[in-house]
Amino acid sequence: MPNRDVIKANLKNAITKTELKGFKKLATGKVRDTYEHKGQRIIVTTDRQSAFDRILAAVPFKGAVLNLFSAFWFEQTKDICPNHIIAVPDPNVSIVKNLKMLPVEMVVRGYITGTTDTSAWVNYQKGMRTFCGVELPEGLKKNQKFDKPIITPTTKPETGHDEMISREEIIKRGLVPEATYKKMEECTLKVFARGQQLAAEKGFILVDTKYEFGLDDDGNVVLADEVNTPDSSRYWIAATYEERFARNEEPQNFDKEFLRLWFREHCDPYNDPELPPAPDDLVEELSYRYIDIYEKLTGKAFEYHADEPILKRIERNLNNYFTK
Repeated sequence: MPNRDVIKANLKNAITKTELKGFKKLATGKVRDTYEHKGQRIIVTTDRQSAFDRILAAVPFKGAVLNLFSAFWFEQTKDICPNHIIAVPDPNVSIVKNLKMLPVEMVVRGYITGTTDTSAWVNYQKGMRTFCGVELPEGLKKNQKFDKPIITPTTKPETGHDEMISREEIIKRGLVPEATYKKMEECTLKVFARGQQLAAEKGFILVDTKYEFGLDDDGNVVLADEVNTPDSSRYWIAATYEERFARNEEPQNFDKEFLRLWFREHCDPYNDPELPPAPDDLVEELSYRYIDIYEKLTGKAFEYHADEPILKRIERNLNNYFTK
C-alpha cells in the first residue's frame, strides 16, 4: 500500500524540468526528455502532469512509476515482440535502442467507451459504424466488450492532434509498408492480449491502450515508448464491471480526471496565461493512485528513493552506468 506520509513529505521533491550535466539533450516531450551520450539514447521520465497542452502539476514519484511500469511490461512481453530497452539505471531513466520511429500509433480497444472526440463511443453515438476502417455492429452499449479487440490507428500531423486513420489509408499513403504494418498489427494484438491476461490475474481489466513501434538497423519491428502504463491505458476494476454495466453505470476505474476537472472549474486552462497551482491534496491523491496501481498490477513494492534530490540521483546513476 502506498505510503501517504512519504508522498506528502516529497510534494516538492518532483521534477518538471531536466538539464543533465554532461549529457546532450535531444528533445522535450509532454512527459519524457530524451538525451544522448556515447551513442546511446537516454529517456528520462519526469513527474510532469499535463493536460490542455499545459503542465498542470509535478506529481511526486509519477515519473518513476511510469518508467518502472513500462520496464515491467517490456519484460513481460519480450517473448512476443522485441523492445527498445537496454537498461534501467535509475527509477526515472531507461537506456534504449536507437530506432527509426514509425509515424503511426497503434490504438487497441477491447471495449467501446470514451468521452473525447476521437473515442469509439462518441463517434458511435454520432452514427459512425465504420471507425478507422473497422466495421462496428448495431446495438452496442457504452462500455460493452467487443467480440474481439479492434485496432484504430492514429497518426500525428503537424498540428500535433491525433488523426484517426484506417489501415488501408496508412498503406495507401505510404506511411508504413504493408508488411511492416502487418507485423505491427500482430505485435499489438498479442501484447494487448498478454496485458489483458496479466491484468485480469490482478483484478483489473485492461480496456484500451496505445503502442508505438520503430525499426532497428536490421529493419525489425521493435516495441518502443511506453507499454500499458496508467498514462497510455485505461484500467477498470474487474470485480464490479458486469454488475455496473448491467445497471448502465460507469465502471470503477483508475481515474486522474479529478485534477483536470479542478482546473476547468477554477480557470480557463486553454487560454489563461498563468494557471493556479494545483492543490496539494489533489496532487498527493494522484501520486497515491499511480503508486497503488503499479503495486497491485506488478506485485512489486514501490521503492521511493526519497533520500536525495531526484536530478542529483539521476546524474549519479547515469554516470555510474556509463563508467562501468
